[in-house]
Amino acid sequence: MAKKKNKVIITCAVTGAIHTPTMSDALPYTYDDITHQALEAAEAGASILHLHARNQKDGSPSVDPDDFKPFLQRIKQSCDSVLNISTGGSLTMTIQDRIKPANTFSPEMCSMNMGSLNFSFHPLAKRYDEWKFDWEKDYVANSDGNIFRNTFKDIKEAADTLAPHNIKFEHECYDVGHLYNLKFCMDIGLFKQPIFLQFVLGILGGIGAEIDNLVFMKRTADRLFGSDYQWSVIGAGAAQMPMASTASQLGGNVRVGLEDSLFITRGELAKSNAEQVRRVRRIIEDLGCEVATPDEAREMLDLKGADRVAF
Repeated sequence: MAKKKNKVIITCAVTGAIHTPTMSDALPYTYDDITHQALEAAEAGASILHLHARNQKDGSPSVDPDDFKPFLQRIKQSCDSVLNISTGGSLTMTIQDRIKPANTFSPEMCSMNMGSLNFSFHPLAKRYDEWKFDWEKDYVANSDGNIFRNTFKDIKEAADTLAPHNIKFEHECYDVGHLYNLKFCMDIGLFKQPIFLQFVLGILGGIGAEIDNLVFMKRTADRLFGSDYQWSVIGAGAAQMPMASTASQLGGNVRVGLEDSLFITRGELAKSNAEQVRRVRRIIEDLGCEVATPDEAREMLDLKGADRVAF
């Protein structure tokens, strides 16, 4: 399905599972805060909301469907943005646990990580002398020993389990090899075009956040998948806005949010997810493109519709 000319989808990743409450007072983790920030981001122009859940009491990552249900229902009732449920969970969870929320709620979209990698954020532990909650320091400092596991067996289990739900996958590719993994999975029938790629640049353990790398990922995707796909880019940390700006001019879509960066500019913490959405929207529009509405995003990505979810 061809992309509408000059229409750019903004995804907002509201909380994620990497950053911890100590790192920013703006990071939402209660049901109320996730709901409020998601709705603000939607109003600011995010047509897709990428959602993780957290433990209400201490902000630790959660894949318990009971921690998703309260905010999923409230967000859906209050805006028309596409709700995209993570299957990433956190680095220490099994694939069986990570896919429970998507399997429970049958969203229009969910993430699908396309390969394993050394996904680490341990250098952040040195920035803080005190932590709000006991779990945070070890969680961050020990990430240098974790492998974010997404084997071919894991990918197949996730794809087969979620296939009956007709969910559009956001195929997260942290390096060029993940694109080849996806092509193999398509060749054996796990996924069908049109596909939606999310190039993830700047994670320690993945491909660096450089324009040359973004162009290389795009050219590789063109070679593997032809023209029948949509793509977006995540620039982690300080690369968030530069990568988004570049992607919008190369015909791609963009993702921002406190999951990917806690900052609005170098050295200045963002006050909210909506602040990042407003900024990237202004950049996109100043560069001559239009931001896609939720319904336009649904058409561009060939989604099943909000009336067919289970929440």
